[in-house]
Amino acid sequence: MSKKTFYITTPIYYPSGKLHIGHSYTTVAADAMARYKRLQGYDVMFLTGTDEHGQKIQRVAAENNMTPKEYVDNIVDGIKKLWSLMKITNDKFIRTTDEYHIETVQKIFKTLYDKGDIYKSEYEGLYCTPCESFWTETQLVDGKCPDCGRDVEKTREESYFFRLSKYQGRLIKLLEENPEFIQPSSRRNEMLNNFLRPGLEDLCVSRTSFNWGIPVTFDDKHVVYVWIDALSNYITALGYLSGNDENFKKYWPADVHLVGKEIVRFHTIIWPAMLMALDLPLPKQVFGHGWLVLEGGKMSKSKGNVVDPVVLIDKYGLDAIRYFLLREVPFGADGVFSNEALINRINSDLANDLGNLISRTTAMIKKYFEGIIPQEREKGEFDEELRSFVVSTKTRTEEYLDKLQFSSALTEIWKSISRTNKYIDETMPWALAKEEENKARLAQVMYNLAESIRIISVLIQPFMPETPEIIWRQLAIPENQRTWDSAGIWGIYQQSDAVTTGEIIFPRIDLKKEMEALSALTSTENQSQAPAAPKKTVDEKPEGIALIGIDDFAKVDLRVVKVISCEKVEKSDKLLKLKLECGTEEKQVVSGIAKYYTPEEMVGKTLILVANLKPVKLRGIESQGMILAASNNDKLVLVTVDKDIPTGSKVS
Repeated sequence: MSKKTFYITTPIYYPSGKLHIGHSYTTVAADAMARYKRLQGYDVMFLTGTDEHGQKIQRVAAENNMTPKEYVDNIVDGIKKLWSLMKITNDKFIRTTDEYHIETVQKIFKTLYDKGDIYKSEYEGLYCTPCESFWTETQLVDGKCPDCGRDVEKTREESYFFRLSKYQGRLIKLLEENPEFIQPSSRRNEMLNNFLRPGLEDLCVSRTSFNWGIPVTFDDKHVVYVWIDALSNYITALGYLSGNDENFKKYWPADVHLVGKEIVRFHTIIWPAMLMALDLPLPKQVFGHGWLVLEGGKMSKSKGNVVDPVVLIDKYGLDAIRYFLLREVPFGADGVFSNEALINRINSDLANDLGNLISRTTAMIKKYFEGIIPQEREKGEFDEELRSFVVSTKTRTEEYLDKLQFSSALTEIWKSISRTNKYIDETMPWALAKEEENKARLAQVMYNLAESIRIISVLIQPFMPETPEIIWRQLAIPENQRTWDSAGIWGIYQQSDAVTTGEIIFPRIDLKKEMEALSALTSTENQSQAPAAPKKTVDEKPEGIALIGIDDFAKVDLRVVKVISCEKVEKSDKLLKLKLECGTEEKQVVSGIAKYYTPEEMVGKTLILVANLKPVKLRGIESQGMILAASNNDKLVLVTVDKDIPTGSKVS
């Protein structure tokens, strides 16, 4: 009899040069689910990968004097290394530059064209390059992209279109009759009320304004636009329309696509419509999880407010970071990442609860019985209550995991940890150890603690791949006592060797000291995530000048400002103090330009400000940035703006 299959996917990631903790959030959740299903005996296919085509990548590669393929190759290597560091157990990694993917996307495009579901026309509209998305005027927010808040550009070009509007009725029926198709339900309501019922427009699916993409086989001026290219990965990875489609027949339809809420629209409207047009089964579920936010805003690589998972893992260990990601936020809701929340979780849940339980238990077994629990044992008060509670944890955990409620599943496991810690206080082993006549009862207490920990170690496997191994080693738990099914049975624990005390699994952290250190590590000036693509230079650099890449330059925030007042700094003949208008803000800058400009001639000038320099004090006056100037020997000239533009405008 063949195993039941389970197919889970994450979005394929756009290789920007940096991965933040939000990317890790999705992939760790998918990995936990894949591990859980494997433990249950399923034949699992877990897919992740990279989406490597598009105008944005072509532009950034050109800015770095590289081909697009050279640019993405380096970054993809960094992504794979990160997933390896995080012990992500994906079964396949797809790149949209893989030859088999390119060939199949071309076949899909031609099939849809031959059916009449793709036709040629002309597109004119608003386009956000970073998001690879087209928008109407009414969808913009303050004239900018509603997803990322950046500028859009007017685009007019010949394009092929997919008849998305043709499938509007079928899509509405799908969502109305299958409430589980989109989870959480709030995402389903959003798709119905904001997109489907108001009416769908046909979808632009090719571009001619750039060439970094999959060529349309019957019209070489066009490349396939991102969504037909990217979304098809879920079936091209399985061999759809290839010479070997065994995996497609075996695993499709997908059990669940895990996606961020910002791309639910593409996965629940465009993707099902494409599958309907191809006469293919639809995925069973699309789960749109929320965002991890930092300091009140969406965590994104474009805004710079990211947290490097490599740094955090190096500092606190892989399992602590995986645990925090899956426990802190109910999957589906938005959550806040903060240094303090991370440290508090490590201290309370991992150090105080789990770590303390293991260290106390192993220390007592070693102290009272030299590491070997005697066979002669005596049952007593609190035993049955503990047994019943711990054994039932498996069922409760599974109920939540089957609904992708990772935080709730971990809460149930931690209830068992708390109950077991309470059992120590109830039975007071240290008091029992004082009397020889209590030796059998003490042995039973130690056994119950060890058996509870065994069950807990099995249940945390999907979430924390390293900690169970440490527990098994310290408690000498043989391999045949670690199966998923064994977590629902009491009385299995039999030592293969003596219990040993080892390193403290999760040491407590001094919150006050650590806050400062962690804050520095996760600041935007110290990000070291997936490696950025190196800049390939054409000319030798001028002697003494260090060349930088586009990622380094992007850290500098240049803004247009106007001088609203200026005065000399007392007891200095070099410094001027300037008040600057920067949009709705007012900035104060101290600048050493008094030899070249008087305060009177400075007022009214429109200048360029480096706005994100750390404030410094000069002659006791805070300076909040630096104005740009050019100098040559004894001459200095300020950099000004030659046409009228609002203050606060970004210089790029």
